Amino acid sequence: MKIFEDYFSELQADMVAICLEYVDNKADDIFIYCSYEPKMYVFDFFFRINGEVVHKHQLNKAVKESDSQLAQVYDVSRDRQKAALRIGNENLKLIHKKCEEYNREMPTEMKLHYDVKRNSLKGKYRYELVYSTDSELLPDDIFDLWFEEVKGENF
Repeated sequence: MKIFEDYFSELQADMVAICLEYVDNKADDIFIYCSYEPKMYVFDFFFRINGEVVHKHQLNKAVKESDSQLAQVYDVSRDRQKAALRIGNENLKLIHKKCEEYNREMPTEMKLHYDVKRNSLKGKYRYELVYSTDSELLPDDIFDLWFEEVKGENF
């Protein structure tokens, strides 16, 4: 019989799978940002490729010049981005539904880090409101701050 943690893990694994598919399984790390604050779901992601931290629309910047003849050029079309974001958002809504079903608190924020080589997923979860109590802050601001934080780390 499935328990809450099984559903929670499966949905997070599906988010990782969507991002892996988006990057054609060619990334070192995947960073997934999920946020839920009353009536608003946010799902976004970025990658580390060839030691470079890049947004989903900048994947081709991480292709090394020397590899350019062999390197695959990533499909970062708007349609492809929208499709990945839509599926990730649907997963986030399903997590919320499972939280309600199992009488669990829904995280207001999930920062997931998937190490592709190690096949290892780590998550940081918050349960207090992050941006809806702030008149200036938006989910994109939090996402951008995390992106910059990761970009500044040495791997």
